Amino acid sequence: MSLDWDKLRIFLAVADSGSFTSAGARLNSSQSAVSRQIKTLEDSLNTALFTRHARGLVLTQEGESLYKTARDIHHNIEEVERSLSESRERPSGLLRVTTMVTFGAIWLTPHLKQFMDTYPDIDLQLILDDDDLDLAAGEADIAIRLHDPEQSDLIARPLATFHAHIYASPEYLDRRGTPVTLQDLDSHDIVTYGTTTISTIRDLNLISHIGRTSTPREARLQVNNMYGILHAVEAGMGIAILPDYLVHNRRRLVRILPDVDIASYNSFFCYPPELRGSLRVTLLRDFLARQLRAESNLF
Repeated sequence: MSLDWDKLRIFLAVADSGSFTSAGARLNSSQSAVSRQIKTLEDSLNTALFTRHARGLVLTQEGESLYKTARDIHHNIEEVERSLSESRERPSGLLRVTTMVTFGAIWLTPHLKQFMDTYPDIDLQLILDDDDLDLAAGEADIAIRLHDPEQSDLIARPLATFHAHIYASPEYLDRRGTPVTLQDLDSHDIVTYGTTTISTIRDLNLISHIGRTSTPREARLQVNNMYGILHAVEAGMGIAILPDYLVHNRRRLVRILPDVDIASYNSFFCYPPELRGSLRVTLLRDFLARQLRAESNLF
């Protein structure tokens, strides 16, 4: 029995998306065509690869085993394609880069213009998500993490250290006065993110605790989006902790208690070991490291 790679590619898409419809959209194919291909694959293997549940398609034990093998094959094919592409005179091909939403939108995106101008044959796909994508599972090629990497199987190169401080609008400070100690925050409206498991976002909630020895301060406003917190502070709705890179060039905001470094965190350029020899990855890593060093005073 020989396995058809095209069918395995469809199988991977169904396993990753959990439905024939979503896989069809990803593959630019119809739901019925995808379903037929999976049925043909199951018949050729004489085993069921999926079970049908109300929440979607779930891999069987045999499906899990095939998925791991097919994913490895997929990664190997991608690596061969990368090597062939980068053996040419000019580096080329696609790099999928993931990072946090605000950092990706505010800092990373505009800085990539210079990289794309320098390397016109390298295409980029930015995947902005506050949750960490799984590079080992092929969800992206590169991750710029604003926290210590949690996946031990990744190569992680340090980039820069970021800082966060307390900010308010001039209008708010004119109306409510400027805090001169951490304890003064007790009499002010504060804005926080609320419940989150993401460490760099969780730091935004420190304003409820700093300078307190007992119960935390109650937030006047909670917004589960960093842009939302930024705009709330700009509108004079309260005081909040914000990362300095987000506030840079925001003339409508004033740093409160400037000598108090509320939070700091390191950033890392992460990629799987199979991309160790990729010229495109090396070029992007070195470019971002230079840009961040040149602008370290902003962070």
